[in-house]
Amino acid sequence: MTDFLDQVETCVPALRRYARALTRNIDLADDLVQDCLERAISRRALFRPTGPVRAWLFTILLNLYRNSLRSSHRRGQTVDIDTIPEPSTPAPQPGHIALAEMARAIETLPLDQKEALLLIALEGLSYTEAATILGIPQGTLMSRLGRARAALRVATGNTAEPHLRTVK
Repeated sequence: MTDFLDQVETCVPALRRYARALTRNIDLADDLVQDCLERAISRRALFRPTGPVRAWLFTILLNLYRNSLRSSHRRGQTVDIDTIPEPSTPAPQPGHIALAEMARAIETLPLDQKEALLLIALEGLSYTEAATILGIPQGTLMSRLGRARAALRVATGNTAEPHLRTVK
């Protein structure tokens, strides 16, 4: 059990990073990670060590996130007043603008493309690991990534040809 908990503990920073990218809200992301960890530890007996604990945890986190999206669609969206920018705030540096533009563009992606893109680009997972977490064939993952990257190029006005990435 200690070995299992040690493996889970090493995955927490990556889970938090992925949850924050998915939710774009620190508090919701922390709640999501906490729910993921609670579920993983309470259902430890369901883990079959055929693969890494990390993939299992990401799958749990992703399923919890999808469930929360379904229930939030029924409740409607709430807006935190602190997230609304002041109209007189000066523009941030160009790098921040580009980053914010990219974040907004990622938010417009369909959920399946967003999940795939974040696992590969943010978490640096291999295509095989990401496909396993998402429960899809590797070819489908690559197709979603291609569509996501094309949509981001259009949304950000970057029409330059992308560099090819080798499959891990």
